[in-house]
This record gives sequence, C-alpha cells and structure tokens, in this order.
Amino acid sequence: MQSVFPERGNGPYRLFRGFSMESVTAFEHSLSHPEAAQRARLAAILAEAQGTAFAKDNALFGHNGAGPSLESWREALPIRSYDDHLPWMRRVHAGEAQVLTRAPVLSLLKTSGTTGAAKLLPVTAPYAAEVSRGQGLWRLALMRDHEAVAQGAPLTFVSPAVEGQLPSGLTYGSNTGRMHEAQPWLVRQAFPVPPWVVRLPEYELRLYCTLRFALQAKVTSLTTANPSTILLVRRKLEEWRDDLGADLRDGTLCHGPAKVLADRQSLTTRLRMALRLRRVTPPTDWRPGQIWPLAVVCCWKGGPAGFFLERLPQALGRDVPVREVGITASEGYFGIPIGDDDDGGVAWLGGHLLEFIDPSGAARFAWELEEGQEYRLVITTSGGLYRYDLNDIVRVTGFLGRAPRLRFVRKGGNVLNLTGEKLTEDQVVRAVRAALGDAEVTGFTLGYALDEVPRLVLAVEGQAPAELPQRLERALCEANVEYADKRDSGRLGHPAALALPPGTYLRWRAARAAEGAPDGQVKDPVLALDEQAWDRVTDAAGLPRGAARGAAR
Repeated sequence: MQSVFPERGNGPYRLFRGFSMESVTAFEHSLSHPEAAQRARLAAILAEAQGTAFAKDNALFGHNGAGPSLESWREALPIRSYDDHLPWMRRVHAGEAQVLTRAPVLSLLKTSGTTGAAKLLPVTAPYAAEVSRGQGLWRLALMRDHEAVAQGAPLTFVSPAVEGQLPSGLTYGSNTGRMHEAQPWLVRQAFPVPPWVVRLPEYELRLYCTLRFALQAKVTSLTTANPSTILLVRRKLEEWRDDLGADLRDGTLCHGPAKVLADRQSLTTRLRMALRLRRVTPPTDWRPGQIWPLAVVCCWKGGPAGFFLERLPQALGRDVPVREVGITASEGYFGIPIGDDDDGGVAWLGGHLLEFIDPSGAARFAWELEEGQEYRLVITTSGGLYRYDLNDIVRVTGFLGRAPRLRFVRKGGNVLNLTGEKLTEDQVVRAVRAALGDAEVTGFTLGYALDEVPRLVLAVEGQAPAELPQRLERALCEANVEYADKRDSGRLGHPAALALPPGTYLRWRAARAAEGAPDGQVKDPVLALDEQAWDRVTDAAGLPRGAARGAAR
C-alpha cells in the first residue's frame, strides 16, 4: 500500500513531517494492523484508569491487578451516556482527584449542547496528546496537498478556550479554542488575529475584530467547524463594509461593534493593538474568495452540512477547494481526512478506542465493519470517557488498508417520526436541497405542526420558491417510502411553508451561544423535534409561538 505521507513533497510538508514522524508511523501501522493499534490504545487508557474511583466502582481490574483485554472489553463495562457518567463527572467538577483518570484534570470542555444542556468534559494531558496527534496528521495531509497554506495566514473561527470557572477552580471553555491555543509555535506565528481577540466573550465583537485583523493579512486558508459560519461571515462583511472600510483606511479598530473597546481597554492594551494594526486599502469586492487568495476552506462536509456547502461558491465569490475537518467532536478526534475529496476520514486508531454499534445493537471493532453499513460510534478515551455513547451515526464508505473510511451521517435520534415515517436528518437535508434548488436561502427548519391532521412545516429564511410545499412533498416522497405511504393514507397532511425574516438564524445562534453553547460549534436547527425547538426558532424570528401551526392552516 502506498504511503499516505511519503517522504517527497513540498518544503513545509517535509518540515512538519519531520516533526510528526511518531504519529505518521503510528497512523500507517494502524492501517495494516488495526488490532495492534487498538490493543495499544486500550492498554494506555487502562493505565490511566488504574487506581481511580471509576475503576474501583466498576471492578475494572481483577484481584491480580490485570485489566480487561481487548477481547473481554465489551463485557467489562456497559455503554454509557454523558448522564450515566455524571456521578463521577460531578466529583471531577468539584475538584476531586483521580476520579476518572490518574492524570490531573487540567480544564473542562464545554460541548455545543445542541441536543440538550451543555456538558463539561475533563481534559487531561494524555487526552490532549491523543487529540493533538490526530489533528497534527490532518494538518500534515493538508500541507501535503496545499503548499499555499503555509505561504499565508490561517484564519480560524473559534470560541474562547476559557469561558468561565467553577467554584473548584477548574476553568471551562470550547474545544475549538483549546485546540487553537495548543497549535505548534510555528503555526501560531502565522495567525493573523491576536490572542486577545479570540478570547473576547461577545460573539459579534469577536467576529468584527477577527475580520478587521484578517483584512490586513494574506489569508490562504479559512477554517471553521460549521460551513454556515462562512455564509454568516460573507453577510457580516457586507453589513460591516463601511465600518470595516473606515477602520482599514485609518489603521484603527474603533468602528461598528468595536466602538466599545475604547471604554474597556487599558492604555497598554491599546498601544499593543495599535502596533498590530495597519492602514490598508479596503477591498472593492467583499466576498471572502475575492478579498483573500484562499487555497482551501476547511469545515464539516458530512450530515446536514451539505446544504451549506452548495452555497459556498456563491458566498466566497469563486470556487475554492473544501477540506473536511475530520470526524471530530469535543469528546475526541476519530477520523482523519486525507484528501480534498474526503467527506469524512480514515478511522484514527492510534488515538482513542473506537467501537461501532450495528443496527442489531452488537458492538464491533473497526476491522469488523462492513462497507456501506451505518453504525453508532462509541468511544473510550484517556480523558475519562469509558464506552461513551457519542450518539453519532457514521457510514463506512470503504477502507484504507484494513482501517475503515467513515462519513458522518447524522446524530442518533434526530428523526421526525410522528406516524411511523421515520424521516432522518440526512433524508430531510437531501429533500430540502432538491426542493429549494438554487434559491438563496440562509437556513431552514423542518418540523411538525400538530393539528387534527398533522403536517410538516418548512420554515425558511431567504428567497424560497412559491411552489416550495409542492416541491418538498415530491422530494420527501422520493426520499422516504414510509412518508409517501403516510401521505397516501391521509395520516399526514400536505406540507406547508413558513417565511422567516432576515437575521432569524443569526439571532438563533446568538441565543444558543448565550445559553452556553460555543458559537463556532452550534449546529443549525435542521429538525424541530418538539414544540420547544419550534419556540426557539419562532422566538428568534420575532414570530408568535405557534406560528408553525398557523402556517399549516
């Protein structure tokens, strides 16, 4: 099998490859020897668990001190959710040592909380190293294919690494911010945005300041988890063009949302900021692909992200290669994309211990998977998650050697199922994309309007076609035979459309961020699974609650 990371290549790639040889060797060994790679990961994780409260509570080690083998692992512990981990998590949050891991807890990661309340996950040095190795391989493959990335500035949209502190003294914040600050020194030197901007708590202020600094730099790569953020950036560049233009011409940062900075910053901070700011001529075309010589855009490509990906060329102003950021979450790094055509990644078997739950409920290891099948991802990490149900559904799209190639499909449980139709998130995204065609739409949400005959309502921000309900009906019937059957039998009514005013999804994201979700990781509300989800959307739109039901009449 040909090496994924050959010795030959461009200069920056060869330099970083030299720094990453241990990870490169482990990755390429895992492609042909997945069992050995996962056995080694389990041994390392169990070494971190020995002597902990969790290990004692679960009798994880026998009287002779031996832990479970890879073969007995699936019988050693049950699969657990975050809530199932809470009895130990609460003790960690309170500052107790050696509860889930021997290694000290350095900080806590606040997850996006898109399917419930925000969760706080422990970060330890071994866990951080696991994630860093995976992300380092992603960056190495990116440099192998795009030398221009190293010839300019990498613009990354992240949330603050520290957003608050518990009474125990443990700080918590976003995983994107933590990884951003943990980048190698060589990478950090190229960042166009100073650290104090990334740490600003207010989203609009942080975004404005980020764009102000980026507009004076030669940005060659743009990275964010959610592609909808790129569409938001395009709209904000247009909205703030006069303020940003004035700041660029004057070499200042005092217009638009940045007006508040003068009142809150010390003289030292203002002087330091002034040294970083330059006078530059504002762009005439404010689309990102026309402002900067972008070589690549990096973001999610799987699941509902496809809807926004189709709109990137128009938002950017030209075609730019799009690179998947990986099968990743706050809980860890699971799949490494190795090319621009990847819409997922090769399972990173040198990072965490990965299990895959098939439709029958049986747990499988990576080398036991079948191409074309879907599985629910369960992970074990050295950060204190043991057989943790990530509730992500992934599809096996092939193999590289003996390691599966994975594509994120949807979150488990994200299903509209009122009368047995079981519409999955990916089916909905495909159907809505077909129904909208080339319409300029910012975002959408699909959910039920509960009436004597319930029906689906598609809420849309943007220029939706007049015949949208009819087109959606056809697309849903083609995507899901059970939905077609429920429509034919009259158990579901004809779908309806609800127009949302401009800025709805921007306000929705701001509300989620205010509730504690890292703004860069907020997933758009493709499905409204209940009335509470509808209320969030209509509140952001400034519409009365129950507006979705009214649209169906």
